[in-house]
Amino acid sequence: MTQINLFDTEYLKSSSKIINVASIPQRSPFRYAGGKTWLIPRIREWLSAVGDKDKELFEPFAGGGIFGLTAASEDLVGKVTMVEKDEGVAAVWQIILGGGAEWLAEKITNFSLTSETAREAIKSADKSLESLAFATIVKNRVNRGEIIADGASFFKKGENGKGIASRWYPETLKKRIFEIDKIKGKIEFIQGDAFEVCEQVSNQRNVVYFIDPPYIKSGQRLYKYSVVDHEALFNLADRLKGEFLLSYDNVVEVRDMASCYQFAVQPILMKNTHHAEKTELLISRNLAWLLD
Repeated sequence: MTQINLFDTEYLKSSSKIINVASIPQRSPFRYAGGKTWLIPRIREWLSAVGDKDKELFEPFAGGGIFGLTAASEDLVGKVTMVEKDEGVAAVWQIILGGGAEWLAEKITNFSLTSETAREAIKSADKSLESLAFATIVKNRVNRGEIIADGASFFKKGENGKGIASRWYPETLKKRIFEIDKIKGKIEFIQGDAFEVCEQVSNQRNVVYFIDPPYIKSGQRLYKYSVVDHEALFNLADRLKGEFLLSYDNVVEVRDMASCYQFAVQPILMKNTHHAEKTELLISRNLAWLLD
């Protein structure tokens, strides 16, 4: 594969088109500071390149599930399996994909959001799976940076001075939840450990994996389960029989691990939530499709 200087800014600007996120269908009920909506066009290219539409896509660090939802909605694969360890995030997927979409959608649209009612909903998270799912949606929408991890605080000023209501769009959430409900037959959800689940299917060649773990630099402040053995993850990827695509922050540790396993690496330009340009890395056995 062509060798690329990861610090070659001119190469990046000439070969990597920054995606307008507004042009990508927003399918997830979550907002994530580390969200990957901007990467969706690349995922479509990758899934087209790695095989037929009968393959199963595993998303072992599902989070907001944008890749699995896109693949299922656009019939890019035959089946999607989403895996998430975080109990709150998992509760949302369990409710929506388990027949409770209408309940959750109505709960959201009927909720009168204030600082007091938001705190009460979050405080009641331990009462049931439904309560946990709803509390997680509330936290994701009212916390600064959309951070669900413990310790995050509410918006103060928010967007246009709207405070915690800045990103509370009940009708939009309802619509997305109902759209997910329509495709739930194509999606299996597993609450569990990404490593354990991938090990169970590691010998299957009809499985492809999009692996987007908590990043080395920013993961600790964003996610409840932010501690990942990244070296073990690279080792696991190397042993998978099916094709995989890793997404990572562009740091020395990641580049060194990729080099150790002789994986192909490609920096991709993106814009963060503050509209600043930065690069992230795509890593796989072969990225020739990305350079076409």
